[in-house]
Amino acid sequence: MTEINEAFQLLWRKLEIWLKQIVLMLPNLFLAMLVLVLTFFAARLFRKTSDKLLIRFTHSSALNNLVGTTVYVATLTLGIFFTLSILKLDKTVTTLLAGAGIIGLALGFAFQDIAANFISGVIIAFRKPFVVGDVIETNEHFGTIERINLRTVDIRRQTGELVKVPNRKVFESALTNFSHYGIRRIDLKVGVSYAEDLERVQQVVKDAMVGIRNMIDSKEVEVVYEEFGGSSINFLVRYWIQYKRQTDFVYAKSEAIIKIKKAFDQHKIEIPFPITTLNFGVKGGKDLSIEMKEPPAGLDRPVELKVAPKDPDPSEDQDQTKTAGE
Repeated sequence: MTEINEAFQLLWRKLEIWLKQIVLMLPNLFLAMLVLVLTFFAARLFRKTSDKLLIRFTHSSALNNLVGTTVYVATLTLGIFFTLSILKLDKTVTTLLAGAGIIGLALGFAFQDIAANFISGVIIAFRKPFVVGDVIETNEHFGTIERINLRTVDIRRQTGELVKVPNRKVFESALTNFSHYGIRRIDLKVGVSYAEDLERVQQVVKDAMVGIRNMIDSKEVEVVYEEFGGSSINFLVRYWIQYKRQTDFVYAKSEAIIKIKKAFDQHKIEIPFPITTLNFGVKGGKDLSIEMKEPPAGLDRPVELKVAPKDPDPSEDQDQTKTAGE
C-alpha cells in the first residue's frame, strides 16, 4: 500500500510540474497560435497580390499559379518556423532547416535538366519572345506555337505533328519569329528566255502583281534581275504581305505564280525549258560525224547493226512447190 501511495505522489508531482510549465507557456502558446493564424491569412493575401502583379508582366497561367503557390508555401513555412521559435523549440527549427537544405541539394543534383528547363521557361514567360499563335522556327522545327509550358514549348508543324521542344533548347538556340511584326516579304524566283526584252518583262510582272491577296500596296513590288542561268535569265519578284498564319504566305505566293504565268502567256513571253547545247567545234573537240564513226573505247571497229533474215513461212514454200508442179 505504501508503494502505491509513493507512486501516486510521484505521478502527482510530475503532473504539477507539467501544469506549472503549461501555465508558464500559455502566453507563448496563445502568441504562437495567433502568429500561425496571421501567417495563414498573410499567405493568402500575398498569393492574391502576386497573381495581380504577375498578370501585368506575363500571360502564362502556369507561371502565375506556380509563383502564387511558391509565395503561399514560403510564407507558411516562415510562419511555422517563427511559431516554433516562440515555443522555444529552436533545436527543432535548426534540425528542420538542415534537413530541408540537404534535401534541396540532393533534388538539385537529381533534377538538373528539369530545373534548367523550368528556369528557362520562367525567363521565356517574362521576356515573351513569342506568344501562343505565333509562327516560329527553332531547333529545325517550323510551326505555330500551340502552348507554352514551364518545361516545354508545343509547336504544331505545318504537316500536323505536335513537337514538344524543351525550354532550355529554345532559350539557348537561335529563334525566328515570323509573326512578330505582322508582315513578311516573299521572294519569288522566275526565269525568262534570253530573247525577251527585260524592261518589258519587268513592267508586265509589276502589272500582273496588282490585286494579290494580303499584299501591302504601300510597299513597291521589286523585280530584280539576278543571274544568267543555263537556259534563262533569272530574276526575283519581291513583295510584302500581311502575315498572320503560314497559309497567308503560301496562298500569296501561289496566286503570284498564277498571275505571272497568265501575263506571260498573254504577252507571248517565254519561260524556257532547260536547254543543253552540244558544241563539237571547240578547240580540241571533234566533228559529230567523226565521233559517230569512231569505235567506242575497247573495240577494234565500229559497231555494225545487222538485221537477221526473216524465217520463211512454210505455207509460202508449199504454194511455191504447187506452182512449180503445175
